[in-house]
Amino acid sequence: MKTAIVLGATGLIGKKVTEHLLKNDSYSTVIILVRKPLNINHPKLKQHIFNYDAIDKTLLKGNDLFCCLGTTIKTAGSKEAFRKVDLDYVVNVAKAAKENGINHFAVVSAMGANKNSTVFYNQIKGEMEEAIKSIGFDSTYVIRPSLLLGDRKEFRFGELIGKFFMITLSFLIPKKYRAIYDVQVALSTIHFMNQNERGFFVKENDELLNNSSF
Repeated sequence: MKTAIVLGATGLIGKKVTEHLLKNDSYSTVIILVRKPLNINHPKLKQHIFNYDAIDKTLLKGNDLFCCLGTTIKTAGSKEAFRKVDLDYVVNVAKAAKENGINHFAVVSAMGANKNSTVFYNQIKGEMEEAIKSIGFDSTYVIRPSLLLGDRKEFRFGELIGKFFMITLSFLIPKKYRAIYDVQVALSTIHFMNQNERGFFVKENDELLNNSSF
């Protein structure tokens, strides 16, 4: 059985990834790297305090690394702070993990990610994807969900309106653009990471919906 490592275990998708990895018989150990301990107890779970500004490679020992790091410009406080989390932290940890022998990597990106985008958010996600591709894991899965449904900590009024229309009119919307639940993203990501494929794969929203078993 394998060891999984989760980054961003306190976030919307990271919580679900952790929850379902603990239920998955393919994994004997699930390690979450956190800024402070979480109130979670499970025989398969290990928690390590992790500093993204001073990466300890010895904590990056396992088979499959699930990166669910992500913030917003509003939460981060500036474009520079957002870039630090969604680009620098993700890429720096990925490089350290590869150097430490991890060869299977999944990262949550976003629909529309493109380094040449005029939308700053999508541009940063695109730059992150390109940097991750250059690291050369045996298998890399870039996960691009559409609008996320789930129980967020923070209230986002604009997103709430978008969710209402996405859910109400879902039958009219192509799968690639439909809203998707956090658990669907988590389950599909775990599914892809257990396909024993080699290469760099970008998984769009329709593929996530088709492989979530939800």
